[in-house]
Amino acid sequence: MTAAIRAWAGRPARPPVACVGETMAALVPDPVAPLEGAARLGVRIAGAESNVAVYLADHGVPARWVSALGDDPFGRRILNEVAAAGVDVSGVRTDPHRPTGLLVKDPGTDSTRVHYYRRGSAASALTADVLNDDAVRTAGLVHLSGITPALSPDCHALVAALLEVPAAERPRPVSFDVNHRPALWPDGTAPDVLLGLARQADITFVGLDEAQALWGAGLTDAAAVRALLPQPRVLVVKDGGRAATAFDGDRTHTVPAPRVAVVEPVGAGDAFAAGFLAGLLRGEDTVRALRLGHLTAGAALRVTGDHGPLPEPARLAALLDAGDAEGEGRHVSCSVNG
Repeated sequence: MTAAIRAWAGRPARPPVACVGETMAALVPDPVAPLEGAARLGVRIAGAESNVAVYLADHGVPARWVSALGDDPFGRRILNEVAAAGVDVSGVRTDPHRPTGLLVKDPGTDSTRVHYYRRGSAASALTADVLNDDAVRTAGLVHLSGITPALSPDCHALVAALLEVPAAERPRPVSFDVNHRPALWPDGTAPDVLLGLARQADITFVGLDEAQALWGAGLTDAAAVRALLPQPRVLVVKDGGRAATAFDGDRTHTVPAPRVAVVEPVGAGDAFAAGFLAGLLRGEDTVRALRLGHLTAGAALRVTGDHGPLPEPARLAALLDAGDAEGEGRHVSCSVNG
C-alpha cells in the first residue's frame, strides 16, 4: 500500500476520492435481450468513473464525481441519480452548448455490445483546467480510466497532465483503470497511449485479456503484465472470472474469484476497482482489498444495470472474513465488446 493511502486511511476526516470522467444516458433492452428483438428500451445511466464513485460511496468512502453534462433531460437525470447515491457532484459542470452522451446496449449470449453516440458531448470538451477545480485539488486520491483520453485531444491532455507529474511529487495518488474500449480508438493509437498512461499511475488496473489485446498475446499471465508495467506502486491484473492478482511493490497476492450467477457483465470491472480501492482506503491489507473487489464486482454481475446492491454490512463482513471458505472459484468472464 502506498504511503499516501496509509496516510489517508489514518486521517479522522478523510478527503474524498475524485473520479473524473464521462457518464452517459444508456438505453437498455427491458427485459434483457438482443437489441433487434427488443420491444422496449429502458433509460439508465452508464459511466465508468461515476460507477466507481457510487460503489465507493456504498462502502462508506467519501467520493466525488467530476465531469460535464449537457443542459438537457438526460444530463439532469444523471446528475440527480449520482447525487442520490451519496456522491458529491459539486464538480460536475453543465454545458449549455453540448449534449449529454448516449449509449445503447445490445446484450448477447456471451457479451454485451455497446453502441456509442458521444461525439461532441459535453464531457468530451473537458480540458486540463478541471484539475484546478476544488473538487480535484482537495481530493485524497484521483481515479481515472482509459476511456477519457479516447474522447478528445483535450480529454487526453487532461489525463496526461495529471499523470505526467512524477509520482514522488504528486499531492495525491492517482488510480488508473485501463478500461480499453476499442470502438473509441479507431485509428489504432490505443496500445501506445494506454501503455504510457498505465505506467505513470500509482495504482493501475488492467484485465489480462485486454492487456493481451492491446500489447500482445505473449502476455500469458499476470507476471508477464507486471514485467511490462513495473512502474505502478500497485498493479492489479484481473483474469476474467478466475482470479485477480495484485503486485504491491515487491509482493504478489492472488485471490480467486467467487462463484457468481451472472445476469450481465457490464460494470463489473468498475465495481471491482471501487471495492479494491475501498479496501485499501479503509486500511485493509492487499488480500482483503482483492476480496472486497471481487465481492463488489459480484453485486454488478447479478443485475442488468451497472450498479447492484451490496450485501448487508454484516453479510459483507462475513464474506470478507471467510475468504476461500466461501467457495472462491470460477464465474463467467466479464467481457464487453465495443
